[in-house]
Amino acid sequence: MSVRILAFVLASVLASTVTSAQTAPAKPVPAKAPSAAAKPGQTSPGAGPVIVVETEKGTFEFETYPNEAPKTVAHIINLVNKRYYNGQRVHRVVPGFVIQMGDQATRDMTKQAMWGRGNSGKPVGIGEISKTRTHVRGAVAMAHSGDAAKADAQFYVTLADQHRLDPDYTVFGKVISGMDVVAKIVMGDRIVRVTVRGAE
Repeated sequence: MSVRILAFVLASVLASTVTSAQTAPAKPVPAKAPSAAAKPGQTSPGAGPVIVVETEKGTFEFETYPNEAPKTVAHIINLVNKRYYNGQRVHRVVPGFVIQMGDQATRDMTKQAMWGRGNSGKPVGIGEISKTRTHVRGAVAMAHSGDAAKADAQFYVTLADQHRLDPDYTVFGKVISGMDVVAKIVMGDRIVRVTVRGAE
């Protein structure tokens, strides 16, 4: 009888251990991710189309500024409509500074050493730097390697105010919902899908 009880206790402990191992997430899972998608953010006066970025950590949305950066906004929306960003990964995260995405090579984990160098091959062709739209927390701006006119598909989101960047980089949008999701993203997180809100 005691042997059966001991066997039962051991089996229960083993089952409990296995269950714990299977249910423990390998990566943090944001508990509020669905609410970010369920409650779209409100746009500010003068804002244009809203771009929705679905990541494995949740969803964030940013408004765009076609009045201040018409060519940049049109360029990014064109890439979004071509599904350029779908399946890519965030290739740069600097805590307290920015997260960055837009390199096609990030779909291939074997090319990780090269991440951050790729673009679509068709730059915007002009730097649309504005004194109105600046690098506040949640600003969305174009990345480039020295010439704002050569910015292409890569963009970043600021994790805090970064006004020292204002003179050199085009701010074309701002996060209006899901900034908590942006703050949880780490390098290598996958971008599931990017769409324009309301577009088919």
